[in-house]
Amino acid sequence: MLSKAEWVCVGLSILVAGSAVGVVYGKYQSRLLFNEVQRLQAQLDACEVEWEQLLLEEHAWADLTRIERLAQVRLHMAVPKADEIAYLPLVRWER
Repeated sequence: MLSKAEWVCVGLSILVAGSAVGVVYGKYQSRLLFNEVQRLQAQLDACEVEWEQLLLEEHAWADLTRIERLAQVRLHMAVPKADEIAYLPLVRWER
């Protein structure tokens, strides 16, 4: 039979081994989370690049000279001459 001191030593050894397993498991979880963070950071970087490209494309589509050219060619629109502009009187509504 083991003495009281030997039982304490066995108990402490079990606690130390359990603590070591906990540390290893914690480190493993930390590495998994770090890998996930790295993956998400790369995904964020790719989304930011795509966003910048979409902004550039939007600015190209919204260019005024392009819009005027399309209005003239596709819709047969033209800027009116000064004598073709009609000004309407401003009507104020009173309550």
